Amino acid sequence: MLLEKRAEILGDVNTLQGEALNANRQDAAGDLSSMPIHMADLGSDNYELEFTLGLIEGERAILKEIDEALERIRQGSYGLCLATGSPIGKARLRATPWAKYCYEYSLAQEQGQGRGL
Repeated sequence: MLLEKRAEILGDVNTLQGEALNANRQDAAGDLSSMPIHMADLGSDNYELEFTLGLIEGERAILKEIDEALERIRQGSYGLCLATGSPIGKARLRATPWAKYCYEYSLAQEQGQGRGL
């Protein structure tokens, strides 16, 4: 599952990067046929580029987590909570195979209890 998701995300990142580069190259080349005529259009183009770059950053963060999970598999520690050492539930790992923490610890973190487990 991790390798399939990794390949999928890499494809998505490559596609998004290609789109961002193409938009940037058209601007740099002075392609007036695609240049916005109105300032609002220019703002929309900038927003779309920043949005795409944000998506790429998010996808790269998931790729890093997947790579870390693959390393935990190699080390034999996959499926154990990094904070508590408790097993991570199978349902959680099916939903998010790169999960680092058990549900209980993640919930405690969200509720601001820190390392209270």
